[in-house]
Amino acid sequence: MISINGAELPAPTDFQVGIMDISKAERNANGEMIIERIATKRKLELTWKNLSKEETSKLLKSVSPIFFNTTYIDPQDNSEKTGTFYCGDRTNGMLGFINGQPYWKSIKFNLIER
Repeated sequence: MISINGAELPAPTDFQVGIMDISKAERNANGEMIIERIATKRKLELTWKNLSKEETSKLLKSVSPIFFNTTYIDPQDNSEKTGTFYCGDRTNGMLGFINGQPYWKSIKFNLIER
């Protein structure tokens, strides 16, 4: 469903695609809104649940570079797309320990198109 720099990630538990228009907007002398669309970008909101410590580490390492190529399914184009993204803040919630090993309840982060 999603890969970073060609490496397939575990399927997320929750996957949402935000379509964001970057624009410059102002009103003219007649009070009419004038909008100049500069670009349309994607924001991928991702959540994984119940990952092992190895899966958690691999996932977090994959988004540690400042920019990276991400391939995902785009709902507007109804196809697989690849773009350059960066990662927002990462949140990890620990569930507990199983046989002395940490088990992660959830990992959440957003990937934002450059």
